[in-house]
Amino acid sequence: MKNGNKGTAEDRDYTKAYDMHYKTKDLPKAFKLYRGVIADYPGTDEAGYSLSQVKNIVNTVVPKQEVIDALVAMALVHFKQDLPANAKAGLAA
Repeated sequence: MKNGNKGTAEDRDYTKAYDMHYKTKDLPKAFKLYRGVIADYPGTDEAGYSLSQVKNIVNTVVPKQEVIDALVAMALVHFKQDLPANAKAGLAA
């Protein structure tokens, strides 16, 4: 945010989330605010910045192996959805 409350709504909301993250250090609230920016202003630079900050928070609070396990599980679910029924059995982990 440039000066006071000037700027776009997405800029103000991102700045509020960023301040909560780095100044107040309230990660749960910052996470929620960043998610709001992503939902409310998709396609904006602020949504992209917020996504990066969400990833930073996840990498800070979630053990690395849990992140990897979740990513693998999500990929497997999506692979199974796109395969013919007879091929899905071979992907069971």
